[in-house]
Amino acid sequence: MKRYDVFIVGAGFAGSVMAERIASQLDKKVLLVEKRKHIAGNAYDEYEENGILVHRYGPHIFHTNSKDVLEYLTKFSEWRKYEHEVLAFYKNDYFPIPINRITLNKIYNLSLQTDTEVENFFSAVREKRYPILNSEDAIVNQVGTELFKIFFENYTFKQWNKYPKELSPSVCGRIPTRFNNDCRYFTDKYQFMPKDGYTKLFERMLDHKNIEVILNTDYKNIISEISFDKMIYTGPIDYFFDYIYGKLPYRSIRFEFENHDLEYYQKCAQINYVEESVKYTRVVEHKFLSGQKISNTIISREYPQFNGEPFYPILTEENRNIFKRYEQEAVKQKNVVFCGRLAEYRYYNMDQVVANTLKKFELMINGK
Repeated sequence: MKRYDVFIVGAGFAGSVMAERIASQLDKKVLLVEKRKHIAGNAYDEYEENGILVHRYGPHIFHTNSKDVLEYLTKFSEWRKYEHEVLAFYKNDYFPIPINRITLNKIYNLSLQTDTEVENFFSAVREKRYPILNSEDAIVNQVGTELFKIFFENYTFKQWNKYPKELSPSVCGRIPTRFNNDCRYFTDKYQFMPKDGYTKLFERMLDHKNIEVILNTDYKNIISEISFDKMIYTGPIDYFFDYIYGKLPYRSIRFEFENHDLEYYQKCAQINYVEESVKYTRVVEHKFLSGQKISNTIISREYPQFNGEPFYPILTEENRNIFKRYEQEAVKQKNVVFCGRLAEYRYYNMDQVVANTLKKFELMINGK
């Protein structure tokens, strides 16, 4: 029976960051097991046949206000400055998302000039709802009913197979609005893409003599063949407990990739299709993300579905209650640390996963 100090399940950000910290800072032997055939989780990228770097599980845009997170990841990657832009396609025209002054002027044929005028516009159209019980309340409370119906209602249903009023406020409550003409999707202080891609970043992170990686393997198939002192579990929490309280539902995505003999296929990296008649949610042109200068291009269309890799926890009150029961079981596991999106049934951005994992590492070594 092979002996390790720590057994880690899942080679996404949570598992890989924890593996690197334990191996490099504590000089302990780590076995990292991943059920997929590659490291990097949903951030996995690779070069397709024409040389374009493709995000196989949808666009992963690094943005953060945390200098600590940036400095940590800079140990494993150089960066290229990149500010993401998104357009919504509605009635054969394009509108900046998040909604800003340009969006309002274009859709209502207005000529708002100042932040104050935009703020006054939102004040006039927003529908004050209290308490905020669901995502519809959260959005309508910001932008009013008409903009909600145009940009959010159908898109959210396609994404989740639930209308916003069926979803927790946290699902759509993160959506900002702008009073100015800023068309960047994010406003974080640090916005970059890893110069050589995410997979390379992960390869460097895991390149340590104390880390052994096994791919294409379900941890349950080997757990009886090894011994270890502690487990870090980053997979679905319901799977860990053999679904004793039922399955926690997730939304997955089916991707359709297309090569085009064009310099560019669309106006920007991401276009959201907000109308019900279009079955996919968005089209991503990957060359924008990598900044490559190549004569052809590749796009991906995204079709949300229930089957497939778990992407997004479906945060309804019922599902939260199921998770709480699993969480109570997790507390009883004295030598297991549950970490990451799937294990905590939360939607984290990449920087949040890294920050959360670094924090859990510190708590772990301090015996808390």
